[in-house]
Parts: sequence; C-alpha cells; structure tokens
Amino acid sequence: MHALGHLLIALAKILSMFIGAYKIIILGAVIVSWVGADPHNPIVRLLYQMTEPVFRQVRKILPAFFFKTGLDFTPLIVLALLFIIEDVGIGQLYELAQSLLSK
Repeated sequence: MHALGHLLIALAKILSMFIGAYKIIILGAVIVSWVGADPHNPIVRLLYQMTEPVFRQVRKILPAFFFKTGLDFTPLIVLALLFIIEDVGIGQLYELAQSLLSK
C-alpha cells in the first residue's frame, strides 16, 4: 500500500503538470487569436492543432446562444473544466494517496 500511495502522488503531479501546460497553451492560443497573428506561422499552427480538437468537441455540446455574441467562449469553458478537473480529480488522487500512506 505504501508504494501505491507514492505512485498515486506521482500520477497526480504528472497530471497536474500536463493540465497546467495545456492551460498555458490555451492562453497562448487566445492571445494569438486576439492579435491576428499569421496563420502560417509554425507556432500559431501548433497552438491551433493542440487546442482546436478539444474546442471543436466542446462547441458541439454548447447551446447556440453561446455563439450569437460574436465572442468565442469555448476557451473559457475549457479552462474552467480544466480547473475543475484539477481541483476535484487530482485533489481526490492526493487524498487517496495520503490515506494509503497514513496506514
């Protein structure tokens, strides 16, 4: 049980790191969309390729009124979901790991 607790802590840290990196990627994509960067730039294309598949899936779920304002709320919704996953999901992993280590 002791080793499993340490493994869960490591897994939680890795997941947290990936979620943090993806949040930065989303923020980069949002900033690039605001400044109207060259769509042929390799960095712009990379940001688009890394975020658009997730955004597309979220847009399929969102009601039509989200798109009537001309603003794309998709990145904000994805960021909110990532914060929830990080706080709830990774928090639960840490708690489970701590309970295993305290035995």
